[in-house]
Amino acid sequence: MSNILDLQMIWWYWILLGLLLAAIELATPGGFFFMFFAVSALLGGVLDVMGLLEADTLQWGLFSVLSLVCLAFFRKPLLERMNKNDRHEAVDSIVGELATALSPMTPGQYGRAEVRGAAWTARNVDTVPIDAGERGRVMAVRGLELDIQSERSR
Repeated sequence: MSNILDLQMIWWYWILLGLLLAAIELATPGGFFFMFFAVSALLGGVLDVMGLLEADTLQWGLFSVLSLVCLAFFRKPLLERMNKNDRHEAVDSIVGELATALSPMTPGQYGRAEVRGAAWTARNVDTVPIDAGERGRVMAVRGLELDIQSERSR
């Protein structure tokens, strides 16, 4: 008579566990935590069907090690790849672009300037004044402020 505590991990248990973990991954918002455990469980089931992994301790060991190794090495690159389109253009990329002064600025004075349709606090880093409506070149981005230089001085 078989002991009730002596349950063997049958191959279809691994497949069922893998599918359940995959469903949980699909139901949760993009963290990619359960996916690696699902793949490891499915691989364990396939190896058990093929007769390559019969001992329960080897199955559980492979499942645990493979899941954690894949999670450690593949999660971050996968998240970066999936979120590639979510990255917004860096603010520093506006250095060198043209800005239109919205207010007159004497050298060293702060005012407002428009770049890419957005109004910014700007500082005139040039030696000549910049009039309202005059175009200037963005020289640097300092937080939420721009350093601009008149196009006349180029």
